[in-house]
Amino acid sequence: MTEAQLINFETIFQYAPVGLCVSQNRIIRACNDDLAQMFGYQKEQLLGQSFLILYPSPDEFERTGTRITPIMNAKGYYSDERIMKRANQELFWCHVSGRGLHKEDAHAEGIWTFEDLSSKRSVTAELTPREREIAALLVEGKTSKLIARQIGLSPRTVEMHRAKLMRKFTAATSSELVHKLLRIVS
Repeated sequence: MTEAQLINFETIFQYAPVGLCVSQNRIIRACNDDLAQMFGYQKEQLLGQSFLILYPSPDEFERTGTRITPIMNAKGYYSDERIMKRANQELFWCHVSGRGLHKEDAHAEGIWTFEDLSSKRSVTAELTPREREIAALLVEGKTSKLIARQIGLSPRTVEMHRAKLMRKFTAATSSELVHKLLRIVS
C-alpha cells in the first residue's frame, strides 16, 4: 500500500479547521461541517444550493461572481475578505479563498475555503450592498481609482461611497475608516 492510499482525504476534508466546499457553477456540491456551522445551516441544507444563500443580497452575489471571474481566469485562484450572511440573516466578515479547477471557466468547478472573521471584526454600521463591497475593497488597501476600475464605477462615485462610509463610521480620514472597518483601535 502506498503512502497516498493511507491518507483518507474525506476525513481531511471533513475535519479541516476551516469551512470547505466544492462547487460547480457556483452550486455547493460538497461541504464540511465547519462551513455549515459557520453559516448556521445543516450540511444537507447547503448541498445543491447556490452560493447566493450565503450572500447579503442577490446583487452582491452577481457582482462578486462577475468581479472574480477575470481574476480567477488569469490566476486560477481568488481570495478576499467580504461580508457574508448566516441563515439567521446575521451579517459577518469572512475571508474567502478559492481555486478554479478549469482555467477556461472559473466557475465550472472550484474548491473554496471560508474563515469566519467575526471575532476579529464585526459588522456594526448599517451598510448598503455597494458600501459593503467598497468597504471590503478598502480593507484590502485599494485606492478609489483601483476600486472604480475593478467594480465598474467612476472614481467620483467610489469617493462618494467612501464619504458616506466615513460619516457612518465617524472617521475623519480614510486611514481611520480602514482601522474602524478592521476594528483596530487607532
